[in-house]
Amino acid sequence: MISQLHADGTLRHLLTLAGLDRRLVEGLLERAQSYLRSPDRAPARNDSLTGLTVANLFSEPSTRTRASFELAAKRLGAEVINLHLHLSSRVKGESILDTVYTLAAMSIDVFVVRDAEPNVPQFVAENVGPRISVLSAGEAHLSHPTQGLLDALTVMRHKQRLDNRAITIVGDIRHSRVARSAVQAFTLLGVRDLRLVAPAGLMPDAAEFAGCQRFDDVDRALPGADVVMMLRIQKERMAETDIPDAASYFTRFGLSAARLKRARADAIVMHPGPMNRGVEIAEDVADGPQSVIREQVTNGVAVRMAVLEAVGRGILSSRQTR
Repeated sequence: MISQLHADGTLRHLLTLAGLDRRLVEGLLERAQSYLRSPDRAPARNDSLTGLTVANLFSEPSTRTRASFELAAKRLGAEVINLHLHLSSRVKGESILDTVYTLAAMSIDVFVVRDAEPNVPQFVAENVGPRISVLSAGEAHLSHPTQGLLDALTVMRHKQRLDNRAITIVGDIRHSRVARSAVQAFTLLGVRDLRLVAPAGLMPDAAEFAGCQRFDDVDRALPGADVVMMLRIQKERMAETDIPDAASYFTRFGLSAARLKRARADAIVMHPGPMNRGVEIAEDVADGPQSVIREQVTNGVAVRMAVLEAVGRGILSSRQTR
């Protein structure tokens, strides 16, 4: 796999959280915190990316991730182009690489790539020029690194230290890039009690998620939990389980107010969105006092600002040394 770092150890690409140094991740989260503002204040802005152009290349529908990358880049002074690949020349047979080369010829500095196929962000990173950075905005079921960072930031802001926390993740773990990157982030930051809950057909193979406890009963995985993260369940995935319908899924795995009481009294509730209310999470829990779901969205912009700033600094530095 291509190195995500420059020779001096600074960030060039962000394709996965796997293998990153803890200090680098903590530095990104610390910088992201500096971009957070109270709701009554204007969003943080600066001109650190002035002169750079960011291209968002999304082949999957996205609201939160695409919009937050766009806002993050613009609030740092960058120009932004959004290209929905399912509406572009790729549909006409143009390869992803041809699209990238075409845009690179227009002086794109950062490609933000989201694709349903594995290894596309890495493939792009391997084939761009030395002064171009690539950020993954979600890769198949494998990784979603900025989501993992924003989830970690959300927990840190409520729980400070992570090494003594218990985190329960519930839902379709097998197909979830969110779960994979969240576990990577939490593990890197010292969480030792990670609990995965899923129907048997939606639990990943034993070789994955080493060190995590596995449950097929959500009620057994909640006692003592400081964080409860619910994952979206796609109705077509239920065919891989013994669960006949959405109502049955909610009965067995959904987070109700009564079920949440099994966790710690100060537990926070998370969800990456979009939510299926009444399927994986009850309405009153999603909007309740323990929910930090909207904070996750806010923190996503801050995290993406920090990541864009980090790779942008390297690009601007390389221009000065020409």
